[in-house]
Amino acid sequence: MTRYAWRGRPLAAVLFDLDGTLLDTAADIALALNRALAEHGLGPLALAEVRRLIGRGSPALLRRAAETLGCVADDARQGAMLEAFFRHYGEMQERGEFSARPYPGAREALQRLHGAGLKTAVVTNKQHRFAAGLLHALDLAPWIDVVVGGDTCARRKPDPEPLRVACERLGVSHAGALMVGDSVNDVQAARAAAIPVVCVPYGYNEGEDPRALPCDALIDSLAELPRILSTAEVC
Repeated sequence: MTRYAWRGRPLAAVLFDLDGTLLDTAADIALALNRALAEHGLGPLALAEVRRLIGRGSPALLRRAAETLGCVADDARQGAMLEAFFRHYGEMQERGEFSARPYPGAREALQRLHGAGLKTAVVTNKQHRFAAGLLHALDLAPWIDVVVGGDTCARRKPDPEPLRVACERLGVSHAGALMVGDSVNDVQAARAAAIPVVCVPYGYNEGEDPRALPCDALIDSLAELPRILSTAEVC
């Protein structure tokens, strides 16, 4: 069996971000967001703009969307827009009206790592029910041991709590874990949890170039991940 390590340190688990790392979900997020905004006489926002706004969870997305459209919304209206977004996103999943797909190499990387005995988790700011639903719908759930969503813990990434909870539920120490993400939130959360972090360059990262992230390594595709971990190759 292949043994995996990070720079000489044996690995027991890999934690993956979801949106922008394993899955391209921006089009679905934009559709649900624009439907929610329309209920409040706002929008629409272009897909490119929504990609720039994604990060730090759905409440932040709705707040940023309102600000982008010049809307000063009080807490009650923000809450109503958020609930509308959740309703539309949930209905889209229930009807199978989604276009989210795994990025090239994502499925293969999960299969190889999990099949070799590594534990795997998804640590995302998306609500748990939506994250778990997508993983099941796209047949990725068999290779994911734990899902930690944005509503699983009291705090979301970039706080380290979700990463710590994932490690606890997997039964591994932080010293044996690796984070894989696409944004500053993933990097900051990993740093605070004392977990090394590898990033991909194709994600959202709140409109900033992921290639500038201060991560431990940057890989063009998740297909590269098993190789660099199995050889402990330094990047």
